[in-house]
Amino acid sequence: MKVRVRFSKKGSMKFIGHLDVMRYFQKALRRAEIDVAYTEGFNPHMIMSFASPLGIGLTSDAEYMDIELKTPISSREAIDRINQAGTEEMPVTGFVCIPNGKANKAMTLVAAADYALRFRKGHEPEIDWKNGLSSFFNQEQIPVMKKTKRSEKEVDIRPMIYAWSLEDDILFLKLSAGSVANLKPELVMDTYLSAQNVSCDPFAYEINRCEIYADVGEDGSRCLKSLYDLGEEIL
Repeated sequence: MKVRVRFSKKGSMKFIGHLDVMRYFQKALRRAEIDVAYTEGFNPHMIMSFASPLGIGLTSDAEYMDIELKTPISSREAIDRINQAGTEEMPVTGFVCIPNGKANKAMTLVAAADYALRFRKGHEPEIDWKNGLSSFFNQEQIPVMKKTKRSEKEVDIRPMIYAWSLEDDILFLKLSAGSVANLKPELVMDTYLSAQNVSCDPFAYEINRCEIYADVGEDGSRCLKSLYDLGEEIL
């Protein structure tokens, strides 16, 4: 049985890198006595994969990992066991069964993500940064220089911004994600502030990833659905 686990990443855990998150869950699953399947060979390891590793310093409400179980367990019992074995700053909030097959792996399905961005206290821009947002996002093109491992190239990020809204001092963004086209919220805000002739230090933002989506649309039409909603609760 293949299952998808949803978890949050809060507090000091936001400074833990992806490899440490993986080791954390390996230990938590063993302590919780979840019967996870292992690979075969001389160096067996848990069959586990993550949807989209979160950057260090970011918090999240919805991170996902896929695991394979040897022995079925109900969603409620699995969540309770793992949370009792783990830390309050990285709680498991969902545990659902998913169809078998490579096409259903979380890491291959990622197409978009929701983010909430705000400025850290004492790091707000000197200008009223909210006034120009509508004009910025209403542009037909937003060219930026994106760095790759080997070079830089100009990219139009406007098609990768699916939606935005502003509530009080928090900017909510729905952005393209995944291996094909991945847009980071800090790049969007950096580009906006640069257009306002304002520079910001790299640690000015507080960013929370709210959800990760798959694109289940057909014939080229976009239809986003959360990775969690692609599974079914185990009774």
